[in-house]
Amino acid sequence: MEMHVLPGIGLDYMLTSPQLTQCETIDDVKTQLGPAYGDALASLPPNPSTSLLATKTTEKLVADFRYLQGQATGSLAKFMEYLTYGYMIDNVALLITGTLHERDTKELLDRCHPLGWFETMPVLCVATNIEELYNSVLIETPLAPYFKGSLSHQDLDELNIEIVRNMLYKNYLEDFYHFVNNDPEMGLTPTGETMSEILAFEADRRAINITINSFGTDLSKEQRRKLYPEFGNLYPEGSLMLSRAEDLEGVSLAVSGVGDYKRFFDEVGFNQQSSMGAGNMSGGAGGEQKSLEDLFYLKEMELSKMVFTRQFTHAVIYAWVKLREQEIRNITWIAECIAQNQKDRIGSYISVF
Repeated sequence: MEMHVLPGIGLDYMLTSPQLTQCETIDDVKTQLGPAYGDALASLPPNPSTSLLATKTTEKLVADFRYLQGQATGSLAKFMEYLTYGYMIDNVALLITGTLHERDTKELLDRCHPLGWFETMPVLCVATNIEELYNSVLIETPLAPYFKGSLSHQDLDELNIEIVRNMLYKNYLEDFYHFVNNDPEMGLTPTGETMSEILAFEADRRAINITINSFGTDLSKEQRRKLYPEFGNLYPEGSLMLSRAEDLEGVSLAVSGVGDYKRFFDEVGFNQQSSMGAGNMSGGAGGEQKSLEDLFYLKEMELSKMVFTRQFTHAVIYAWVKLREQEIRNITWIAECIAQNQKDRIGSYISVF
């Protein structure tokens, strides 16, 4: 598949987010998005809700991704399958939670992320109890290897659902890392090198977030340690220190050996609990002060943009998806500021380019 098709399916629009900040209404936003999103927004009603705008722009991303996936062969086809596994994990976690609460099947499926959709997903909704759902996951989904040997059906209860999600992500990231470094077409290539750096950052981000989110919960230090991916810039020394951390100061000390992470914690201040959580781009309070999550998103954008300086690498697909997702978050943020008449905060998005 030729990588030059990427600009033709949306990458070119990512230069123009500042134009959106000048919009006065959601209809103005829709008009500005027209050249890039075209027919995807044609069915929207006048002044649509921000959630509907986010849904339609996401559908456009998914359609573009599926178009590329349909042309992929060999190791690239497998690589693109790996990109969908993270969304599958989120979808399966949602279905587990819904089964526990006896939610409506259609409602659950409607809420699943389309990039994480797989053909047999409706089968999971037929399960009437957690044990049936567990057995269906092992048989019917590509996630089966991430369950085997790590999780049993007894683990799938409401108290453990986030532990289950994080264990699946740990197994997934380790498998993805092994794949890009050992596949004959990717090991010791720009793809292997670039994706190793990106996945190492993702492993570190998850380890840091798991640690911070565990404070004040019943999750033991030993349980916490088992959820950390066993690779990354922090692994093994920083991971060991993270597993022993008892407060934000301990987390700051554990990550201080990696320059970027030390800078992040210095910038937000490890004693500012409110700065550690969701920020502008994840529905947080916004404002001038960037949260830790904002800084992680900025780093993700930096790594994604750097991929486009390399040639002949599958990583460009991964980076393109991440950039498009951030663009959609930016569109949603800007539209929400317009809808709530808070234009003074409209520029507090994470710049893509």
